[in-house]
Amino acid sequence: MRYRVRHVSTLEYVAPVERARFNLRLKPRVRTGQVIVSETLTLSPKPAARNDELGPYWVNTTQAMYTAALKTLEVTSEFVIDVPPPDPPATGLTLSELRSQALAVSDLSNLSPAPYLFASRLATASPAIAAWGSQHLCPEDNAVAAISNLTRAIFEEFTYAPGQTNSATSPGEAFGARHGVCQDFTHIMIIALRAHGVPAAYVSGYLLTRPPPGKAKLVGADAMHAWVAAWCGDHLGWIGFDPTNNCLAAEAHIPIAMGRDYADVSPIDGTFIGSAPQTMKSAVDVRRAD
Repeated sequence: MRYRVRHVSTLEYVAPVERARFNLRLKPRVRTGQVIVSETLTLSPKPAARNDELGPYWVNTTQAMYTAALKTLEVTSEFVIDVPPPDPPATGLTLSELRSQALAVSDLSNLSPAPYLFASRLATASPAIAAWGSQHLCPEDNAVAAISNLTRAIFEEFTYAPGQTNSATSPGEAFGARHGVCQDFTHIMIIALRAHGVPAAYVSGYLLTRPPPGKAKLVGADAMHAWVAAWCGDHLGWIGFDPTNNCLAAEAHIPIAMGRDYADVSPIDGTFIGSAPQTMKSAVDVRRAD
């Protein structure tokens, strides 16, 4: 499936800031079967220096530095990408077998399961989430089926509530409140899986949304999405699970980055000198290119 994505982010400061430096993680990084047909990342105003590099995980990072005072920054990411539909996962290992296989891997590359086995900056260990996850992750169950059960449990037991949490809300807080958005659900699921020996990663990307019958698709009404990638053994590899929608990541899911948690794949972060409050607005449009 070929998709056309346009993502515009506008950062505004109440007063100009100095020596601003940004890390932008909006350029897609392709995996086997994916093809980038075209891609541009435009910054206005142009930075004094810009560098594109591969991050330590499965992520492209653009570093931008401004030497002049900055009051408004507009970042526009546009790309056309081919994403093949994933193959239906075949019968694989049990959770117990998967855990043993993951612990035996010594490779530390960005798609190896090893970096995604342990707690990370935002997906910290939580005894409460681990205990809750044990209800759905029986060691002798088929791994894909068990992870799907956990996906369904989050969908059924938690309420999708935009505006009730933000990027500073911890997974533990969202778990206790039983509500949140895709970022919260993804972190909760990652923590539960890692607590039971399953390598789990945070995937950042886009989701093709479909308007109600008879209604036109609203330009810019989409948003970035997040879901979980779980390593399901040497044979099956990484499989995407979307707890927000209770489904496997399928042809409507467009991944652009994968890391240990949101901090590794955050679309925009950085530093500057000054105390001016910052606001950011985003508009995303995802369409089939055909």
